[in-house]
Amino acid sequence: MPESPEHVIREEIRALAPYRVHDASGLIKLDAMENPFELPLALREEIGYLVRDAAINRYPDSAAARLKAQLRETMGIAADSEILLGNGSDELIQMLALAVAKPGAVLLGVEPSFAMFGLVAAYAGLQYRPVDLNRDFSLDVVQTLAAIDEYHPALVLIAYPNNPTGNLFDADALAQIIRAAPGLVVIDEAYHAFAESSFLPRLNEFSNLSVMRTLSKLGLAGLRLGFLVGHPGLVAQLEKLRLPYNVNVLTQIVAERVLRETALLAEQAGAIKRERRRLFGALQSIRGVTAFPSSGNFILFCVSHADAVFEGLKQRGVLIRNLNGVHRSLAGCLRVTVGTPQQNRAFMRALNESLEAV
Repeated sequence: MPESPEHVIREEIRALAPYRVHDASGLIKLDAMENPFELPLALREEIGYLVRDAAINRYPDSAAARLKAQLRETMGIAADSEILLGNGSDELIQMLALAVAKPGAVLLGVEPSFAMFGLVAAYAGLQYRPVDLNRDFSLDVVQTLAAIDEYHPALVLIAYPNNPTGNLFDADALAQIIRAAPGLVVIDEAYHAFAESSFLPRLNEFSNLSVMRTLSKLGLAGLRLGFLVGHPGLVAQLEKLRLPYNVNVLTQIVAERVLRETALLAEQAGAIKRERRRLFGALQSIRGVTAFPSSGNFILFCVSHADAVFEGLKQRGVLIRNLNGVHRSLAGCLRVTVGTPQQNRAFMRALNESLEAV
């Protein structure tokens, strides 16, 4: 019998575990930082007509000119910056990694943080060098600068606010790291709508900085659309790695229309922030629960017997994210997405019952 073709797969790929997505069927889904609010019926009906009339027999506009123009207007993107679109931010991270994947090149990040940073480094054959955050989840500036000096990373990826901890790193500390980095620095602002700070207006302060965002947290997760804003020369190079027609026609049409609803998007983000405050207060009030302040649309909290509490929540119809064991600083930690008021009340009831049962 001939040898299995699996032997041609790179060893570091065979060593990876697949990215697991839990089945949420029949559960209140509070595990993936999605916007819990639907679009208004009238807007959904209008989108239905737009989709009906879309020319799906034709390839989409590869340049996505109308969508980029609307992104500029809605997000306040300066005319001297360029936009790169991706099929979700994950594709953009992969493009960045592929662009710098010379032999021995290093991707530097911090941990705990977004799991895809390390995974994409493995996909692209980069060396991944994470620096642990401080115990309070702040940046360890001394160790990060030391790692930059030691590894000379081709790419630095930092989430701002950070996922899964929810905190905004000190902007001055982050600026210090950007200035020290010899290669590209990309700030992932996936949760910018719920935070009070952004590096997008500061792009021109740094020649090596780009900012990445997604529409997933604005209620459009199903469209899979991310974008990177950077200096024109860099974006022109990254464009060479973008697969043709990577943003489909339906995504372009729907995203462009919804992005015109700036008041609606702001209203939904404001509602999530108000619910976040209420949910954080409710978690803080429970004995034995340690909740961490968040600038995202989720809250990290720690309990005893986290695995049992996670299973107890599922048995009571609520799915959140179990982070126990993901990183040593996340021992006993769970992460809950901020839902609707009704969903948050159901989660709190299930959490109290689960805690009493362990």
